[in-house]
Amino acid sequence: MARYGLLVDLTKCVGCASCSVACQAQWELDPGERWLRIETRDEGTYPSVSQRFLPINCMHCDNPPCVRVCPTAAMYKRKDGIVLMYEDRCIGCKYCVVACPYQARVWNERRGSPGKCRLCNVRIEKGVLPACVLACPAGARYFGDFDDPNSEVSRLLVLRKARPPRPDLQTGPNVFYVR
Repeated sequence: MARYGLLVDLTKCVGCASCSVACQAQWELDPGERWLRIETRDEGTYPSVSQRFLPINCMHCDNPPCVRVCPTAAMYKRKDGIVLMYEDRCIGCKYCVVACPYQARVWNERRGSPGKCRLCNVRIEKGVLPACVLACPAGARYFGDFDDPNSEVSRLLVLRKARPPRPDLQTGPNVFYVR
C-alpha cells in the first residue's frame, strides 16, 4: 500500500499562490476559503533581509490529532495516508479545527463544517497529480508515495534533506519541506 504525501521545495516557491488558487478551483471552494494558504516569512537582518514563502495545507499525519479528537468518527485516515472526513457524520463541534497544530482546517460557516486539503484524492485515484502540484509554475511541489524508494518524492526527500514541519509535535506529517 502506498503512503502518499507532498514535498515542497521552499527554495523554488515564489509565493505566487497558484497552488492555492488551483485547490480552490478544484474543490469549488467559497470565495476566501483556502485549504492551502501561503505564509510569508521574513528572514535575516537589515540590510540582508529576504522573504520566504511557506505553503501550508493539511499534513496528512501518520498520527493525526484531528482523527483522535473527533467525537463522531467523522475524521478518518485511509490506508494510503490520506486524512479525510465523512461530511455526513460531522456535527460541527470544531474539535478537529482546534486540534490541528498546523492550523490547516478552515471553518466554512455556510456549510457548518470544516474543510481541509484532501490531497486531491479523487484525482490521484484516476492517476492524475494533485491540482496544486500541476499548477505550480516554479516546480516547487512534488507528490508521490513515500514508501516507494524509487518514487521521485522518496529520492528527493533524501537527496534534498527535506524535513517535516514541527517534528517535536510527533504527528508524523506527510508533507516535507526543503529549506
